[in-house]
Amino acid sequence: MRVAELWAPRSFRVTQQPVPEPGPGEVLARVLAVGVCGSDRHYFQGGIGDTPTEYPMVLGHEPVGEIVRIGPGVSGWSAGDRVALEPAIYCYRCEFCLRGLHNVCANIRFMSMPGDPGFLRDYVVVPAENLLPLPEGLSLEQSTLFEPLAVVLHSMEFAGLRPGDRVAVFGAGPIGLLTITILKLCGAARVWAVEPVAERRELARRVGADTVLDPASADPVGEILRDTGGRGVDVAIDCAVEGPSLNQCLAVARNAGRIVITGIPTATHVSLDFHVMRRKELALLNVRRSNHESKTALELLRERPSLFAPIITHVLPLEEVQRGFEMVDRYSDGVGKLVFRLA
Repeated sequence: MRVAELWAPRSFRVTQQPVPEPGPGEVLARVLAVGVCGSDRHYFQGGIGDTPTEYPMVLGHEPVGEIVRIGPGVSGWSAGDRVALEPAIYCYRCEFCLRGLHNVCANIRFMSMPGDPGFLRDYVVVPAENLLPLPEGLSLEQSTLFEPLAVVLHSMEFAGLRPGDRVAVFGAGPIGLLTITILKLCGAARVWAVEPVAERRELARRVGADTVLDPASADPVGEILRDTGGRGVDVAIDCAVEGPSLNQCLAVARNAGRIVITGIPTATHVSLDFHVMRRKELALLNVRRSNHESKTALELLRERPSLFAPIITHVLPLEEVQRGFEMVDRYSDGVGKLVFRLA
């Protein structure tokens, strides 16, 4: 089978490896399509925070596929079933799993991190618990959005959005675009999107942002505070955590507002204007992937495919993995969400 390996910083190669065999409780799936995440880009560059890239490494954790073979003890699934493949593997025994907090499992493994190969390969073995049926009629490309959309739905639990709330979103990459889409679907009265890349600002408009701001040509804090009469927004969501974005979130939030951090910084440490946060009594909330939201994400994608369609801008074959990652790394060619088709 083909495997796309990141074998050096910013360098891929496609190799051949044996097809794995499913063990008890596992299935062998053929990977059909995989979306590229911002964290994949970070590993392409060399690592995320305190987790450096280990070479060679297989990236990709937004996969959909087709069951090829089931292992002993697996029931309810058959060869040919098309499925979403959850990338997180939980122990189901620790304190946090037993409380339903699987996303902070004490023994979590995440496929596409160092030591656990991801899905940019033709075949993969996963636990049967990691399968969800794909909705009929939904394209493979749009189906790959289930994983990042589940993360966004999880972030909404922290946002505590009420109809009529005003929200600022920093970063209009795929997660930011999905966040804007869901905010408008949930009744946000006005959404500001702050994004330095022109094509992504236009995508933000297409998915529902009421105002888009280029931080290179305007002060987003000043603009948002002016627009709100100095009050600030009810919720500020940082989908980038780059440069000053986190402290800009603190600055634009109203008193007793909420800050939700969905993005992952590349740096090990980030600066925080603590006294701005303290004086306003802001709630600072961090998102750790998703937790039981994938089924809802797939249902939303099935019910409202046109709502999410603009986010996917590029589809490439696996053989073009190097070109695709270079495009994502440089934000070139107007890329929003890039999906690799393996079959």
